[in-house]
Amino acid sequence: MKTRQETVTIRFSEMKDAAALMELDELVWDRNTAPEPLKWSSRDHYLLQCPPGTQLVALHEGELCGYVGFRSPTGLNSNRHVLELNIAVHPAHQRQGIGQRLIEAAKDMARVEGIAKLRLRVLSSNPGALSFYRNCGFKEEGRLIREFYVDGRYVDDILMCYFL
Repeated sequence: MKTRQETVTIRFSEMKDAAALMELDELVWDRNTAPEPLKWSSRDHYLLQCPPGTQLVALHEGELCGYVGFRSPTGLNSNRHVLELNIAVHPAHQRQGIGQRLIEAAKDMARVEGIAKLRLRVLSSNPGALSFYRNCGFKEEGRLIREFYVDGRYVDDILMCYFL
């Protein structure tokens, strides 16, 4: 019997993935996981911010179930060795190794591209994500204290990194 992890395919995002990626963003990015819920105004707006090839997507039996996005944090030549990541896995597919496979695929892709550092941001109100990132080898490198005010409380923005 195959586990879900064994039947997952990871590839670069394509134009045809836009609708499923937009739906996943709306499902995953809420007040617990982001300073504000993420809602795209249109497919064109989404594609402008997340063009094809700027994510690795995970597919289980042909259905998109997660992604890891990557981009240069500043666009400066002196910062080209760094990629900023964001990851989302459909709740029905969480805790099955898919997120870990996506992070490992991002690390492999980054090594091939000569990237030296991966970075990401996570809210202190999201202990599950913090634990996940630590298990993937990320370390806290900074904390913006009381950076966001979400649902009547202050939340820290934790900066994490992984050196390749």
